[in-house]
Amino acid sequence: MFRYRLGPGDSLAMSVFKMSGYQANVKVLSDGTINLPRIGTIEVWGLTLEEARQRISAAYEVFLRRPIVYLDLVTARPVKVTVTGEVERPGVFSLPTQAEGGWPTLVDVVQKAGGVSASGDLSRIEVLRPAVRRGGSMRRYQFDYLTVLREGGHAPNPLIYDGDSIRLYKNEEVDNADLITTAASNFAPDTIRVNVIGEVAKPGIQQVPSNAPLSQAIFASGGITRRGSISTVELVRMDGEGEPTVKVMSFAPSAVLSSPTNPPLRQGDVIVVNRSALARVTDGLTDAFSPLTPIVNAASIFRILGLPSVIGN
Repeated sequence: MFRYRLGPGDSLAMSVFKMSGYQANVKVLSDGTINLPRIGTIEVWGLTLEEARQRISAAYEVFLRRPIVYLDLVTARPVKVTVTGEVERPGVFSLPTQAEGGWPTLVDVVQKAGGVSASGDLSRIEVLRPAVRRGGSMRRYQFDYLTVLREGGHAPNPLIYDGDSIRLYKNEEVDNADLITTAASNFAPDTIRVNVIGEVAKPGIQQVPSNAPLSQAIFASGGITRRGSISTVELVRMDGEGEPTVKVMSFAPSAVLSSPTNPPLRQGDVIVVNRSALARVTDGLTDAFSPLTPIVNAASIFRILGLPSVIGN
């Protein structure tokens, strides 16, 4: 079982039973020491409260007979933790320990890092904990949340302590079912940002729920315009190496989530709604005839050439 160990930033209250003038409210300094009445500087970095109390008692025994020392942790230092791998914002984070939600947990830290990315593997989350003593080996813990989310059961949510490191590995064979399961969990960000460009009413960045299908992003951008083609919608996605993949599909807003025509989206996806065949022909003819006269419009061109005015997608 993990025992809290003192470090710089902790605030302590110390007193000696039935001895006036020995009370002290101190903070552990950057070098891991505190300064106490009569005994001066004493190192407590890396000690549990009980170990620190025993060390202080031993120091007072030099001039006090059987001192009874009380030592309490008044305020714990913020938890500094490193998060790497498949999260939206990897980095070093500082989390308060006196927050309303209580001591920070593994889920809290992942959410602080922006949530797990779409390619993150919830079956393999690793927590590395520094050695208790200098020269000791680092302890390693692994957690499988994907199986719990699929099949049910107990999902541990361990407390995270100062100096811990968390790594989320990449799922090399992620499928739509895993993607939906991950996106629906509280490890995922509440929303993701995708870019919808081309023939939609309001092109640009759209913020949608993390498990949103392609259709929801298109509707959020105002829907496909009359110039747009529902048969050549492109989904551009970057992998972890920065290599793009392009998938061309028909737009089927009524298709179920995870179907080939309505896949779940990931952070950073780009959706391209191309022009319809009619719009391409119209734009081409307009460009061709534009040097002749500015008052000749596309409809006039069709009539002049004897072409039908409607060309299907």
